[in-house]
Amino acid sequence: MDTARYVFAVLLVIFLPPAVAWWFIVHPFVGFWRRRGSVVTMSILATLLTAGILALFSIRRALVGPDLGYYPALLVLAGVLMSGALWIAVLRRRHLTFRVLAGIPEIEAENGPEALLDEGIYARIRHPRYVEVVLGTWAYALFSNYLGAYVVAALTVPLIHLVVLIEERELVARFGDRYESYRSRVPRYLPRRD
Repeated sequence: MDTARYVFAVLLVIFLPPAVAWWFIVHPFVGFWRRRGSVVTMSILATLLTAGILALFSIRRALVGPDLGYYPALLVLAGVLMSGALWIAVLRRRHLTFRVLAGIPEIEAENGPEALLDEGIYARIRHPRYVEVVLGTWAYALFSNYLGAYVVAALTVPLIHLVVLIEERELVARFGDRYESYRSRVPRYLPRRD
């Protein structure tokens, strides 16, 4: 169990920061990336992502930090959060393709906007993928119970919210009144009770 907990902590601290950084590189500089095209952009971003993961892997012990111990109650809580993340993932995958997830529509916007995602789970909350990431991150942190995993999980919440704010600005620019109308009807993270 100790090895599994450590592996989960390492996976969290080396993969999540570069993945979140991806969006801070894409959304604020979308005009720059559009001029380069999707192939060049994805090649550059994949190289940066890989370099970030490898760099963090080289300092993984320092990033993971101390082991805070094994507690079965934390495993139960991690299981509940991961179940929620997986449930959202199943619902989200029906509508969000890998192409959209990777940010290609933002980069190829001059080819015309893709359809606005506003059905299925997207009719209940605007950003299920980010809710899924936060739940999964906290599940990993609780399962591993390493200090570094908790630091990454705690930083993920405000960083994901900032990504959402930047992304929504870009969605308004791309979809205009259609997104404004959608935004007024559908809550950002938590569904309304009907």
